[in-house]
Parts: sequence; structure tokens; C-alpha cells
Amino acid sequence: MLLISSPAKAWEEISLEEDKRKGLATFVYPMIGLCGMAVFASVFLYNIGSEDLTKNQLFQLAMTKCCGVFVALFIGYFLAAKTVSKMARSMFGVDCDLAKAEQIVGYAMVVPFVLKIIVEIVPAFLILKLIFQFYIIYIIWEGARVLLKMNENKSTWFSIFSSLVIIFCPIIIELIFNKLTVVLN
Repeated sequence: MLLISSPAKAWEEISLEEDKRKGLATFVYPMIGLCGMAVFASVFLYNIGSEDLTKNQLFQLAMTKCCGVFVALFIGYFLAAKTVSKMARSMFGVDCDLAKAEQIVGYAMVVPFVLKIIVEIVPAFLILKLIFQFYIIYIIWEGARVLLKMNENKSTWFSIFSSLVIIFCPIIIELIFNKLTVVLN
């Protein structure tokens, strides 16, 4: 919650972590699990009275969608971290190893994680998701200044590019996963 309410303070605390990959086990993986559970629950919540689906088909649909989100967020996280690491080094000349990129991407994904959970439970908030997902730019901007010691001009562009990578990697992976499940089914 501190990342959303006060990103500068949160990044100061995160910068004190000795193990850069600590956030994987304590934050990223649990949040991916919560997103998957929200998707699973929403499929049941919004299709439970449907006469078109049997219980087995409903369970299969819920599992497929849950797995799609899980795979998309999991692979999207690692793909985004690798991309952000390479981008920071090549485009911005900043020393950003993979562990530091994983740390930035993992904690910055708090916005997509929370928005995914909210929209799955209350689909009417989709418009808000489209607006609020760009708050990730500010979160990364603060993280780039604290963790990567970037100046303001570099951190602005780094934040914009990184945010786009973080937002679109899971979306693209989920689209591919969904297309493959239809084709392979």
C-alpha cells in the first residue's frame, strides 16, 4: 500500500533491502496468486447461474482463465524485467543488472496487480483501470531516482518506456495464451 500512497518513501525502504530478489517471494508471487484467484472467483461469480455451462465446463473455463492470467503475469514479469534491464543499460547508460530490474518491475507492478483484482471483482471499473494504470509511470519515476540514481530527465523517459513494457508484456502474453488455448483445444 505504501507504494501506491507514498512511492518515494516506499522506494527508500526498498533500497535498504540487501537481497534484491526478496520481493519475488514476498510480493510478486503472492500478488500473481491473488490475481489468479480473483479471475477464478469472478468466472464463477458471473457464470454460476448460466444454463449454457455445466459445472465441469464452468470449472474448466475458470481454470483456463486463471492459468492464462497466471502465465501472463509470471512470464510478463520476467520478460519486462529483462527488457527494462537491457533498456536501462543501452538507452540510458545506467548500470541496472537483472536483479535490480526485477526489483523495480516487481514492485512497480503493484498497480496492474491491484487493478486486475479490482476489475475482476467489479468489471464496471474497467474504465478506471485504463486511467489508473498510468500511475505506474510515477511509481517507476520515483524508483528510478532512488534505486538507479537517475537524473530527472533520464528518469522521466525511462519511466514512460518501462511503464509501457510493464503494462503491455502481460497483455501480449495473455493474448497469445488465449489464442493458443483456443487453437489447441
